[in-house]
Amino acid sequence: MGADSVGEPRAALELVDTAEVTTAVVTATGYPMAELRTLFDTAFSGLFPVLGQRGVHPAGPAFALYHRMPDDTVDIEVGVPIEVDLGEPAELEDGFTVEQSRIPAGRVAAISHLGGYDGLGRAWDEFMAAVERSGASPRLPFWEVYVTEPSPEADPATMRTDLFTFVE
Repeated sequence: MGADSVGEPRAALELVDTAEVTTAVVTATGYPMAELRTLFDTAFSGLFPVLGQRGVHPAGPAFALYHRMPDDTVDIEVGVPIEVDLGEPAELEDGFTVEQSRIPAGRVAAISHLGGYDGLGRAWDEFMAAVERSGASPRLPFWEVYVTEPSPEADPATMRTDLFTFVE
């Protein structure tokens, strides 16, 4: 993930080595895909106040890390990178927990998607096909970094989401 995800957009598939990234996340296991937007809203509305109370600042844009291929449900971490220890987990009122996690170091494939979130499914399909064509094999976990902060005023045509997957 790293700071390079906020540089210039990757117009074509790139293979890069990444360092481990410490994160603050809300984890959901077996969460319904149809309710993913609710999870994001809940996670971020709880996460940022916890970070603020602890004096921890995001070290980069928000992300979602997928631990398995989604079907009707998803196993996911939603959060932000951090550069300091988060401390003890913090329970949120809705039953979720803010806790420290990490994205491991390794070889990853990366590309940027320019456009609204409604195009992410197709972007992932094209990205994974490009990874296969490159001769690499994608492996879990995979994640997306929301370089453009979501907001009601955002023009979907100008939004950027960087896609990453570990590769062998």
